[in-house]
Amino acid sequence: MLPPAPAAQGGTILSPSHSDVPAPDSADLAPADIHSGCKIVTPLLARIGDKWSMLVVMVLSAGPRRFNELKRLIDGISQRMLTHTLRSLERDGLVSRTVFPTIPPRVDYELTALGHSLRVPVKALGAWVFENRDEIARSRLAFDDRED
Repeated sequence: MLPPAPAAQGGTILSPSHSDVPAPDSADLAPADIHSGCKIVTPLLARIGDKWSMLVVMVLSAGPRRFNELKRLIDGISQRMLTHTLRSLERDGLVSRTVFPTIPPRVDYELTALGHSLRVPVKALGAWVFENRDEIARSRLAFDDRED
């Protein structure tokens, strides 16, 4: 037996189709192919789109860092969240962790080749945000005014 579907919140209607975001060239794809592609893309987009991952990637783009350096450079991140983020990025192959046999042990984190390849689209997305932030702010204000 399946668990009950979550209740809609704030006027949102939940349906399975909400996670089906077509790829740019999806006009020739069957719905099942689109759904299959989204199931692959969605978890990775969630990883790189979370609050801390891209900050860690961009800090590491300057070179290897130790844990405490990362914590100092990323304002507001807790030790627990930095540990979780680094482990997730390591699991996805974006960050490598090197332990040096010193006393105390030294651990460096650095981007892998795959992690470095992520810098280009992240910078492009950041540039898009800066180019469009005023229009987005106007749209938000107009939307909020309609809601009041």
